[in-house]
Amino acid sequence: MKILVINGPNLNMLGIREKNLYGKQSYKDLLSLIKTHAKNVGVSVKCYQSNYEGAIVTKIQKAYNKFDGIVINPGAYTHTSVAILDALKSVNIPTVEVHITEVNEREDFRKISFVKEFAVKTITGKGFEGYNLAIDELKSLKG
Repeated sequence: MKILVINGPNLNMLGIREKNLYGKQSYKDLLSLIKTHAKNVGVSVKCYQSNYEGAIVTKIQKAYNKFDGIVINPGAYTHTSVAILDALKSVNIPTVEVHITEVNEREDFRKISFVKEFAVKTITGKGFEGYNLAIDELKSLKG
């Protein structure tokens, strides 16, 4: 099974930005955790991060017929991007949405998620472990 993990804007700043919300671990730490877990459960994983909406849309489109699942943390684009939603719908690859924090307990605008309209599951507030749970969810769908 091949899974594409996509991280949106500012996630490359983990360990630097808002440590009270996101903790002290870096983006590099997150990638290490994801890759170790994927290896342990027998899944091939490719990780990608961009601060640009169009680049994320293009990456989703290029995943067509190449990946069995997508784990996506669209960052701030969660609340604004119909383009990312439409790209996910276009490729029709099972997708799990992940957020490190409990977005529903934050500002009101963060309660809106366009990706949620397509995702088979949304995992919030589990920290970095949410990514591993998302991988497990996609693997369970594959049987």
